Amino acid sequence: MPRDFTLTQLRHFCAVAQEQSMTVAAAGLNVSQSALSSSIAHLEAAMGAALFQRVPRRGVRLTESGLRLLRECLPLLEAADQLPASVRLDDEAPAGRLAVGVYEPVASLRLPGIVAEFSRRHPQVELTVLEGNQEFVRQALLSGGCEVALLYGMGLDAGLRTEVLEELPPHVLVGAGHRLAARAPGPVSLGELAEEPLVLLDLPHTREYLLGLFDAVGVVPRVRHRFSGYETVRSFVALEGYAVLNRRLPHGATHTGGRVVALDIAEDLPPVQVLLARAGGSRPTRRAAAFAEVCRAALPGPGPRV
Repeated sequence: MPRDFTLTQLRHFCAVAQEQSMTVAAAGLNVSQSALSSSIAHLEAAMGAALFQRVPRRGVRLTESGLRLLRECLPLLEAADQLPASVRLDDEAPAGRLAVGVYEPVASLRLPGIVAEFSRRHPQVELTVLEGNQEFVRQALLSGGCEVALLYGMGLDAGLRTEVLEELPPHVLVGAGHRLAARAPGPVSLGELAEEPLVLLDLPHTREYLLGLFDAVGVVPRVRHRFSGYETVRSFVALEGYAVLNRRLPHGATHTGGRVVALDIAEDLPPVQVLLARAGGSRPTRRAAAFAEVCRAALPGPGPRV
């Protein structure tokens, strides 16, 4: 037997799912928290399943049933919003809210241009960016916190659907006064740096990839510092040691005023892939598809389309 639910209840559900908080969602929807809780309770009854798990002092998170509903109802609500335009045979532009997850090294260099172009093309879409490390973005994508993400091709689940936008080979970074700096752009062997202090970009999955490069050539690095910030790594390298990174910046300046130099690596080592990703089994909204098109134009690369 069909169970009654409303588009308003689905909109309330999506707001709570994306904010992961009844209080924040109620404020954004301009409804009372009690009315929002009642709406969610009616929707759970109609679905015959619990959609949220209450987390003390942290808000709510989606259950497996809730996650499946979120992936189904985002394109459903978008289609409902576009129904009047379809009846009038109008070609209505994408609108509404789009949450995008971005891994920090991608965000700092590529994202401003992508967001500016997307906003120019689709001014009716409210774009929200969730920036963080690789694991944070992966979890946001899987939990429904964002609909689409830009991240690196490392430590990902088989359940994600991805498209390669760019490949970034690793390179060595040294200070401008380093003995190898004059060799720029290189190449330099990792073996030549085996006895020098390594400044490691210490992020989930990134550290495993970087240390794996040394394993591949039989070098055991002397890790001197571990930092989670890309710019912190660059600033320390300007003073001592070296780093292995993938994202080449168009300048050698650091936040402390020091300078660094990028060197190619002599060994043939695997690059990092920049991916556009979404949860497998979900249907992309027109907003997400439009964002994907802008990303493809900014970062052209091979791969099946998301």
